[in-house]
Amino acid sequence: MRRSRLVSIVISAAAGFGVVLAIAAPANAAATDRYVALGDSYASGVGADSYTAESGSCQRSTNAYPALYNANVKPAAYKSVACSGATTADVINSQVPALAAGTTLVSVTVGGNDVGFTSIMTTCVLQGEADCVAAVSAAETKVRNELPGKLGNVYNAIKAKAPSARVVVVGYPVFYQLGTICVGLSATSRAKINEGINLLDDTTKTAATAAGFKFADVRSAFVGHQLCSYGDKWLHALNYVNLTVSYHPTAAGQSGGYYPVFRSTAG
Repeated sequence: MRRSRLVSIVISAAAGFGVVLAIAAPANAAATDRYVALGDSYASGVGADSYTAESGSCQRSTNAYPALYNANVKPAAYKSVACSGATTADVINSQVPALAAGTTLVSVTVGGNDVGFTSIMTTCVLQGEADCVAAVSAAETKVRNELPGKLGNVYNAIKAKAPSARVVVVGYPVFYQLGTICVGLSATSRAKINEGINLLDDTTKTAATAAGFKFADVRSAFVGHQLCSYGDKWLHALNYVNLTVSYHPTAAGQSGGYYPVFRSTAG
């Protein structure tokens, strides 16, 4: 128990500096693993720079958590087909075919685009508090009524193609630290956006657990590094020069937030 607590403290401290730890791989994270990464922009690494030429508009970054896992754990095979803008239907139709019966590890981050992450944030920034709250509320209805079935379809497709794989469903960070002095959106809008993300993550966790998959919850890892926090920000604020990266993890967010949580859960 003491050793486990010490390891947790060391990981937390290093993550605060955005450090990728060279820790021993978990027992199941063997060099024989055949790993395929699926998902949207949070899995491809939009906002983390260092995009690979082959990925084109999918914007797969060498700083994204799947690539960091590959670089550090060095599985026997690795392929990321994660793509910016991907929905659950995109994952099923365009990404799941990359899986095979011999795939032993799969990660997937998806769901945000199905409920309109981008349009919600655009509404909140451009149209004010009332419209922001209404947009998030509409998305929450979709999360409750539509997303469980869509996620279930993704998970069933993964099982069909890679029946023996360990599957890790990776969630989203909550964007804002509340209770601080922060310019931009109102406190009400920020709280409502956080509420929506928490509902999305909780719904995804429930669906993943029901499918027999593990859920990598990154929310606590980003605490202290969110927008409006006083620490180093691990998320891009609204970027008028490059709108695509807005509200996505930085390279430090991928290495200090996503990667340690995924690596721990994948074991």
